[in-house]
Amino acid sequence: MAVKLQGFEFWKTTLRGARYVVAPMVDQSELAWRLLSRRHGAELCYTPMLHAQVFVRDANYRKDNLYGEVCPEDRPLITQFCANDPEVFVQACLLAQDYCDAIDLNLGCPQMIAKRGHYGVFLQDEWELLEKMVKLANEKISVPITCKIRVFNKMEETVQYAQMLEKAGCQLLTVHGRTKDQKGPATGIASWGHITAVRNAVNIPVFANGNIQHLSDVEQCMEETGVQGVMSAEGNLHNPALFEGLSPPVWEMAEEYLEVVSQYPPCTLSYVRAHLFKLWHHTLQIHKDLREELAKVKNLQGLTEVSRQLRLRCQVPRIRVKEAGQVVGLPFPHWICQPYVRPDPVANSNGTEVKAVRHKRALSLEDSDGASDALSKNKQKKKARNPHKNFCPEQKPKYIKCEQCGNPKGNQCVFNLCRSCCKKKAYKEVADCPSHGLKFKTKAEKQKSEREEEGKSRGLQEDGGLLNGTPTPLGLM
Repeated sequence: MAVKLQGFEFWKTTLRGARYVVAPMVDQSELAWRLLSRRHGAELCYTPMLHAQVFVRDANYRKDNLYGEVCPEDRPLITQFCANDPEVFVQACLLAQDYCDAIDLNLGCPQMIAKRGHYGVFLQDEWELLEKMVKLANEKISVPITCKIRVFNKMEETVQYAQMLEKAGCQLLTVHGRTKDQKGPATGIASWGHITAVRNAVNIPVFANGNIQHLSDVEQCMEETGVQGVMSAEGNLHNPALFEGLSPPVWEMAEEYLEVVSQYPPCTLSYVRAHLFKLWHHTLQIHKDLREELAKVKNLQGLTEVSRQLRLRCQVPRIRVKEAGQVVGLPFPHWICQPYVRPDPVANSNGTEVKAVRHKRALSLEDSDGASDALSKNKQKKKARNPHKNFCPEQKPKYIKCEQCGNPKGNQCVFNLCRSCCKKKAYKEVADCPSHGLKFKTKAEKQKSEREEEGKSRGLQEDGGLLNGTPTPLGLM
């Protein structure tokens, strides 16, 4: 067994001193996109975040998300998992370790789905659990374990957090300089000061994440923080040539990506569509008819044709001149790859900054019953299939949580658990749960009854055999 490299030796040798890193992005950092990014300067890529529990139990999930994407050009590669159970995490790592150069534990996802699933940044206060997860993985698997984190508001707490992970066995740390509340419209600016503090406090390589839109940002970040590498997510999605320091025409990147997709199937169509929406983001603000078309097409050929139509429109000289200034605030014409900058938080009358909040459209009872034009197209389709469906948020059922794992429990579960937990408990206690269709008790009783019937039948046969074999007394002959 080869010696497992650690820390800086791992970064210099296995990761080849990678400085330009493509972030793990759910449904977006798939093989085709990673290969495109590598062609244009990326030196290290991460897989999309994978769910450790699903990875362990589902062979198809492993094949679709890792085993089926093996490619010699796609190295070095780090596989990222989200998990909240040390044993499950280690099992997933053992199944993945032969297909990548390291395993990363996601401790940075701030989305609501991570809160519901209890993973990502929502584990950052559970140091004892995280220490156990990282330590166990470092002991059991053959490749290094790395972590991606977000910062705390307090710099000292962030430093202690990083040191705890290092002590547990983390060999490389990626620090996103935003807190768990900095997301969506309230994303704000990442703190490079926190990243610098972590870099100075640990003795393992550190990657920085946040505020990266151009190659000049990468160079400035490395100079200010002293990190070994810089990771890009949003910037990379809008401009895959970011690490080359180039801003090519969008159609060049789109066509090259579609070419890679055709060479390395299968690639889920929704991934391709999402990438084209990101690449063509600024242009689609003008050509809204093609935006609608891009959302509707059902195959790769259709997506390719819409991208071709966008290219043709952008290449017509008179249209280019007319449209050049139509998207306000862009440093380049809209057909050039460039970052998307989120709007600044709104300021109130006295000049203080107010956190931007995205409000959902209010939906009245009348809207939910009749006025279909107030609904999104997706909801209108659902309402057409089920006219009695109610979209009023106030009238949606409130789900009661499972007593063990926090997922929604079965409405009529006899144990007040979700199906997974109910199945384990019913099996252990040999019980039934009609709500979840579990019949362990019924089956056990049936098997017992069958064994008793079989025993009685065998006993009767033996008794009959003795009677048939008994000699007739001589006096009766």
